[in-house]
Amino acid sequence: MFFGEKLRNFKNIQHCFFSKNGGTSDGFYSSLNCGIGSLDNKEKVFKNLEIVSKKFNVSLNDLVLMKQTHSNKVIQIDEKNSHIKRFECDALITKIENIPISVLTADCVPILIFEKLNRIIGCIHAGWKGALNGIIENTINKIRSLNSKNEIYVAIGPCIGKKSYEVKTDFYEKFLNNDKQSQFFFDKKNEDKFLFDLRGYVNSRLKKMNIHNFDNIELDTYMEKKNFFSFRRSVHLKEKDYGRCISTICLKT
Repeated sequence: MFFGEKLRNFKNIQHCFFSKNGGTSDGFYSSLNCGIGSLDNKEKVFKNLEIVSKKFNVSLNDLVLMKQTHSNKVIQIDEKNSHIKRFECDALITKIENIPISVLTADCVPILIFEKLNRIIGCIHAGWKGALNGIIENTINKIRSLNSKNEIYVAIGPCIGKKSYEVKTDFYEKFLNNDKQSQFFFDKKNEDKFLFDLRGYVNSRLKKMNIHNFDNIELDTYMEKKNFFSFRRSVHLKEKDYGRCISTICLKT
């Protein structure tokens, strides 16, 4: 279990970036696999989600997840849709208390948000596609649209590190075509390979949104095999599937 230092200062929220440990799954899903879209035994996945729920002192039915599609879609949970427990999007925000909202990752960046003045929480699934296409900006703008006076704090969780994230030239060019300044997040490895700093890129998008109250849990999901699931590591090991870690935040009464 890992925590953002800035978010830890607030007594009216609870949050956690969970590791892969402490659950019921086995094999390459061992052990806290929370990926209901994985090929893992569904009963074990729901037991794992129940473990997470208990950490937040709520029932499994109160835990809210996303069906993540690497989009830039943000959904606000309010009284009208609070009965839904899985939303198709890549970011959630809410002002409702005691419903933990969650993001699942296995190399992508999990982002947890607290807007202090209006008591709004958010979570973002920021893979390279979502980050490139504005999932971070859309989420911050959605929060700001609820009240022009705001004070936003952000925790950026474990994700794949630059040394582990090798990409090809076409990937590099996607980012340069979007913004020439993106070149600073790539190191050339050889003629057609680059190393990409996804965390650094996400940080830069937050700074452009004038967000400065944020911190990072500087852990590489690919390298930290004992603590985290990794899609890329599973591919390299020729495993048929991979587990997902969960990151969760909740407003408390």
